[in-house]
Amino acid sequence: MTAGAAPSADDWRTRARSFAQERLAPLAAQIDRDDHLPETIVPALRSGGFFGLGLPERWGGQGGNARDTVAVLEEMSAESAAVATLLAVHLSVAAMPILAWGTDAQRATYLRPLAEGRWLGAFGLTEPGVGSDTARLSTRYERRGDGFRLNGAKMFITNAASADLVLTFATKDPSLGHRGISAFLVRTTTPGYRVAQHLDKLGIRGSETSGLTFDDVDLYPDALLGPEGKGLSVALSALAGGRVGIAACALGVARSAMEEMRAAARRAPTDERRTLVARAFVDVAAATALVAEAARQKDAGRPFEEAASAAKLFASQAAVRIASDGIDVGGPEAARRGARAERLLRDARVFPIVEGTTDIQEMILGRALLAAPDPTSRPNA
Repeated sequence: MTAGAAPSADDWRTRARSFAQERLAPLAAQIDRDDHLPETIVPALRSGGFFGLGLPERWGGQGGNARDTVAVLEEMSAESAAVATLLAVHLSVAAMPILAWGTDAQRATYLRPLAEGRWLGAFGLTEPGVGSDTARLSTRYERRGDGFRLNGAKMFITNAASADLVLTFATKDPSLGHRGISAFLVRTTTPGYRVAQHLDKLGIRGSETSGLTFDDVDLYPDALLGPEGKGLSVALSALAGGRVGIAACALGVARSAMEEMRAAARRAPTDERRTLVARAFVDVAAATALVAEAARQKDAGRPFEEAASAAKLFASQAAVRIASDGIDVGGPEAARRGARAERLLRDARVFPIVEGTTDIQEMILGRALLAAPDPTSRPNA
């Protein structure tokens, strides 16, 4: 790489693959078993510049684009879905919304430390009893002088226990529906912010998932991200980008599961096992194409929401199919607790749920397809 030149997508992939194989692969089983990242991981990600990927150098980032980001997340997830998920959330749904919706003052205050890796970011949308129906948020905010006060709770929040900043969504009045929702940048050192509990998950263990509470959390005026009442727009734009990242993470797990299956099939090849390997190969190829297309559309500045949903939908389901078939091919040894194939299956099973469930992706795509013009129709002569 030329000194001072921004890394290309291939450079980023090569760097991420080396990092994953050298720093993550030896620790992946321990991370899963302990449900905790070793203290060396975050500093190593910071030193590698990964926390600034896709963010402008002006704000402390490393440059790059969506294509670079999905390459890095795929390579990381191939060895540790936990580390890839930490990075995906930090970049896609914590830092990127500040770049898109923030003022220059907010970017200097909040985005720069995220991009430089001095802060870790999280995304606080989901609440107890409120999953995909964001219009039913119960976390409330009120005006207090020229600032704001938050009260409420969040659930299933990735990175929350270690985060320095949480992009949080609250409503002024639930009767207003989506028009009452606003987005806030909450420092986790703010009095009244508390991590309520650590959640013990089936898969992607080592990626923190926690509940949060806000008890009279007072915020300065600059904590409001975007216009008041436009929080749902902030959330939806963040989630679209997040789905591209999570699709790349699912792809990494699918690819590893395919390689694990292929290694097992080579030890005892049969026609049935060859067929399963062939199906896995096609699934990985298709998921790769869908993730690449979503990243390409995002980089081109085109609407990419449907492409993101298609990539996330297919890649997450492909990961589950391949990892499940991998257990069949590997047999009892693959199903043993602590086996790589067993860990990949548990990791894969989480992806159809996070960043919008399978049902949500199908709903987004179905609405878009029925509303779009028939691509086979021709204009009248």
